[in-house]
Amino acid sequence: MKLHLSPHMVVMQNAASRAAKRLLRDFAEVEQLQVSIKGPGDFVSQADLRAEASLREDLAKARPGYAFLMEESGAAGSENWSWRWVVDPLDGTTNFLHGIPNWAISIGLEKRMENGGSEVVAGVVYAPATDEMFWAEKGVGAFLNERRLRVSARRDLQESLFATGIPFAAAPRARHLAFARSLAHLMPLVSGVRRMGAAALDLAWVAAGRVDGYWEFGLNRWDMAAGVLLVREAGGFATDPEGGDPLDSGNIVAANPHLHPALRATVAEALSA
Repeated sequence: MKLHLSPHMVVMQNAASRAAKRLLRDFAEVEQLQVSIKGPGDFVSQADLRAEASLREDLAKARPGYAFLMEESGAAGSENWSWRWVVDPLDGTTNFLHGIPNWAISIGLEKRMENGGSEVVAGVVYAPATDEMFWAEKGVGAFLNERRLRVSARRDLQESLFATGIPFAAAPRARHLAFARSLAHLMPLVSGVRRMGAAALDLAWVAAGRVDGYWEFGLNRWDMAAGVLLVREAGGFATDPEGGDPLDSGNIVAANPHLHPALRATVAEALSA
């Protein structure tokens, strides 16, 4: 039975699908892309910019009054927004530019709350190379295409597979050291650790139970907004190492309920050492 999508979700999935068509064409000709360097290990390409323009056009047309927070162009719209799109047009740019088909479009929708804060109420992480549309809405659940998602049920660290993100060259030395400590502590305890190169997909894979947990330091809001909701709606936990909101701190620990406490404690210790 085909799932009934909310109006917001229809807009998000349609926008992601349209942007993906051009990204797939660019991916097929990746060697011809003009690439400028933003910093060591951090690239921006014509593909990023074209995808962001496509997403902004479609989302703004469908919801003219909504604000934006986008990776390449930053914040736009009213500072007193009630609704805001949080968009990464190409998460996993380095994978994309090396011909590795592990990259995604990430769109989160934030709603302003009465207390002045905000919450992510809808999210899409679309992987065009595999045609996998991960999506979630608050209180509705998390899905891959039309299949409901649940985090894994593993309880034993020795049987668990974790994903992570390795800090790149320009990251602060303290972040490099914290990551090294967390990895050194976890490696002897777990089945394996993987670095796939796209934070939004790492979170989507936690939601799908493909990996049992994930941690990373120094992320941006657009890297995580959709993925955090996916994990939570799939029954998992997504916090920062101190138990707070990862969207505020930029540090994230996500896992199923059984493994999250141990993973969070290890990462918190590594950060504080």
